Amino acid sequence: MPMAGNTFGNIYKLTTYGESHGKAIGGVIEGCPAGLELDFDAIQYELDRRKPGQSKITTQRKEQDTVEFLSGIFEGKTTGTPIGFTILNEDAKSKDYSHIKDTYRPSHADYVYEQKYGLRDYRGGGRASARETACRVVAGAIAKQLLQQVKVNAYVNQVGSVRLNKAYQELDLSKMDSNIVRCPDTETAERMIAHIDEIRKQGDTIGGVITCVIQNMPVGLGEPVFDKLHAELGKAMLSINAVKGFEYGSGFDAVTMKGSEHNDAINADGTTKTNYSGGIQGGISNGQDIYFNVAFKPVATIMQDQESIDKDGNTVTVKGKGRHDPCVVPRAVPIVEAMAAMVIADYYLLNKVSRL
Repeated sequence: MPMAGNTFGNIYKLTTYGESHGKAIGGVIEGCPAGLELDFDAIQYELDRRKPGQSKITTQRKEQDTVEFLSGIFEGKTTGTPIGFTILNEDAKSKDYSHIKDTYRPSHADYVYEQKYGLRDYRGGGRASARETACRVVAGAIAKQLLQQVKVNAYVNQVGSVRLNKAYQELDLSKMDSNIVRCPDTETAERMIAHIDEIRKQGDTIGGVITCVIQNMPVGLGEPVFDKLHAELGKAMLSINAVKGFEYGSGFDAVTMKGSEHNDAINADGTTKTNYSGGIQGGISNGQDIYFNVAFKPVATIMQDQESIDKDGNTVTVKGKGRHDPCVVPRAVPIVEAMAAMVIADYYLLNKVSRL
């Protein structure tokens, strides 16, 4: 059976293609309205935030990640037809993966891919590689330009046990890119960077949490039964490689509160005195800030010996080789923003047909 599930969205839709060590990756964006004048520098800027080789705490694979648009754009504006694009793979070193051709790496998709499809592309994980997320960043960058007034900002809130103990309202979110870990608090960022570097030197990896904030939201986005806005945001985030958890608004902390504490009282102008709802009530945006956390596991490839099995079920020792992130969250910030922007753009367009 061929692979399904390569398309995300209802009206604003992205279909991606390509593997980590193939010739190229790319995608087709459908549903973008005609007449949107694109800022191509802004699109490339988002890709540059995600690309490998940025700093000592990211993989040293060198990719320019320059996007080439193939269709759907004329004289700098969208035509309303499918937007096709491609990004070349320029620095793939497939020989780094020859040692796992017949073995399965712990906590990777190697085993399940081979069981499902009868074969697998072992070079960098093939289709299972996070390299695919560059395509999402392209679509998310265009979605941001479509939304115009809506602001989507994410930042690193936690790396391992190093946590930023400040609410997003206390932060200057414009400083998220002022350091290599993408934490808008300088002192916390320095501790995060030191922690990642220490873990890297041990040949190990560490996880983290990204917080995303969506501001200037209109009221009314979201379909209130199966396609609730927060459910779609959750699906979007959980589709990102290495994500293990999603919580919005008060999240799991809500279980410790009483209803009298948790209810968001409504002001005369429709705003709320508090925002434990995280900007979404009944699956529909209420105009307040949407905020949520996304938890990422430690990267599965580590530079240490691990016990595993080969194709024949024999016990083997597997050790990571090649170039890998010791912590994925600094490069995942623009991916989280992109997926959030695509969801909001999709529901914005869906809302156009909700009433006369």
